Amino acid sequence: MSERVNENNKSWTAGAASDADTVAAGPASPASTDGQPGVDALAAAKTDAVLPALGPMGMLRWAWTQLTSMRTALFLLLLLAVAAVPGSLFPQRPANPSIVTQYIKDRPEYGKLLDSLQLYDVYSSAWFSAIYILLFISLIGCVVPRAIVHYKAMRSQPPRTPARLSRLPENGTLVIPADAGIPASDAIKDAAAILKKRGYRVDIRDSDGARPSVGAERGLLKEAGNLVFHTSLIGVLISVAAGGLFGYSGQRILVEGDTFVNTLVGYDQFTPGTNFQSSQLQPYSVQLEKFNITFDRESQGKFGQPIDFTAEVTTKDDPDAPAKQEVLKVNDPLTLGDTSVYLTGNGYAPVVTVRDGDGNIALQGPVIAKLQGDNYYSSVVIKVPDAKPDQLAFAGFFLPTAFITDEGVSFSGDPELINPQLTLNSYYGNLGLDEGAPQNVFELDVKDLTRLNARDLDTKGIILVPGSTQVLPDGKGTITFDGIKRYIGVDIHHNPGQLYALIFALLAVAGLVTSLYVNRRRVWVCTAAHAGGGTMVEYGLLARGEDHRLAGEASAIRKLLAAQWDLAPDTSAAEGAAAETSSQSAPSPAADNDRAAAGRIATDPSGAGNQNESPEPAAGLTPSTTGSPEPKKDQ
Repeated sequence: MSERVNENNKSWTAGAASDADTVAAGPASPASTDGQPGVDALAAAKTDAVLPALGPMGMLRWAWTQLTSMRTALFLLLLLAVAAVPGSLFPQRPANPSIVTQYIKDRPEYGKLLDSLQLYDVYSSAWFSAIYILLFISLIGCVVPRAIVHYKAMRSQPPRTPARLSRLPENGTLVIPADAGIPASDAIKDAAAILKKRGYRVDIRDSDGARPSVGAERGLLKEAGNLVFHTSLIGVLISVAAGGLFGYSGQRILVEGDTFVNTLVGYDQFTPGTNFQSSQLQPYSVQLEKFNITFDRESQGKFGQPIDFTAEVTTKDDPDAPAKQEVLKVNDPLTLGDTSVYLTGNGYAPVVTVRDGDGNIALQGPVIAKLQGDNYYSSVVIKVPDAKPDQLAFAGFFLPTAFITDEGVSFSGDPELINPQLTLNSYYGNLGLDEGAPQNVFELDVKDLTRLNARDLDTKGIILVPGSTQVLPDGKGTITFDGIKRYIGVDIHHNPGQLYALIFALLAVAGLVTSLYVNRRRVWVCTAAHAGGGTMVEYGLLARGEDHRLAGEASAIRKLLAAQWDLAPDTSAAEGAAAETSSQSAPSPAADNDRAAAGRIATDPSGAGNQNESPEPAAGLTPSTTGSPEPKKDQ
């Protein structure tokens, strides 16, 4: 309960409490010589006051109040952004577990310590989840009460009319001449109609009395936009959480003619969500029919650069569905149910046949060539674990258009298949695949292998063109370059919350823009009989917070009121006696206040004559917005 000074007896009271209640609130304290309690009395009362213990429930209420404040929500939002930073500094186990394992091995002094702190699983760690959940609770606890209060504010009437409109930041007066024949009751209705056309919600008070007034308010969309913004943040959090829990992603390389079926074994790499179930996989299929690349053949600076990629595919939503011919392009993904398929890479896949020492086919089919340089210069690794009597391996390069320098070094001079060439070294020995240790298919560990063909050996390296065959030394077998196919790399994403996250993000932006550009304003207009004849009109405007456009709004309202009654916009109260003169200069609000002293609307000094009046604010205080049920918290 706030304290105020009683001007009648100059004693401190609490609200409407009597002197007896004040004395009963604490022990008597010495009074000053003029009969007023002094500073010592107030200090003694504060010293003797005993604060009640909060107790468990009080502590819970206090903690809940702190958690649901907007300051805490903003702090948690910033903390969440900071907590996500380690996810980009350290390798993450869900993305690539083998890299995390190697990272820990290479840093034995602190690798395991980082693992114990969950820095390799940042986004599913306990501390990141705690911040996420606290932010979620904080936003809900902040938004729900404010939404309830705002709903009540929208249904309530505009605040009551202040007793002194001259105390408001923007105010002024107009005088309607007596010969206009417009009484105070009609003038207030005209003012209400004008304010309503400007988007204000209005409430006419005491329309048949001596001093009718209208209270008007607009800008409730500002708080509505603020609530939409914070509610949308909650929606974004829920959508992101749903995507992380029930979504999945994976990668697959498709060679022309290959078919991808959406099963776990069909992925080259798969990253499931926390609550992913294999039953979520929709049984669709994608077959790559043909992949076309258009290269730049006109410009000088970018000659040979790819400018367009087009993958012709056949899709089925399920095994029994009819096949559909579709086109997959960069930034134009396929949509199969709730799953999106993106084109992310491409290259050449030489088709080879490897026969072992016994003459049997140990490997046959396309081999992915990994891009390494310009003009589709690509590395090739071929592992043949089924070869007999020794396992075979090949490593080298594929050149779409081979050129040879004077030093005998081959390079690719064009990305098109003009003079394709496969340059390899061959090895035999134990590939280590039978031991169960994972290996990178694009890398070959040669430390336990014996070279068969190489440039620095007498056997030289292997150079193949389409249709040619190379016999391996020591009867180890043969390798044949059968032809060339193209391949594409696709990313497959299933995120059930992706669309909702986009919708909520757009709503958040719309709500933020609304809250920034919509101003909360209140306008009051009072009318009464003028002492010199005619009708006195007094108006005042108040903005919630800073509003640099409030003066312009006051000027616009003044012009509309003057135009309604065929007055000059600059007609003031002091000039009401000479209303026939319409060429006065526009007075300032201060001049209005001074000139209105003789003819301002008469009011009862005590304020008892008008139930719509509010007590006059103390000197030097900002005009109060009492009467609005809007919350004071977090404004």
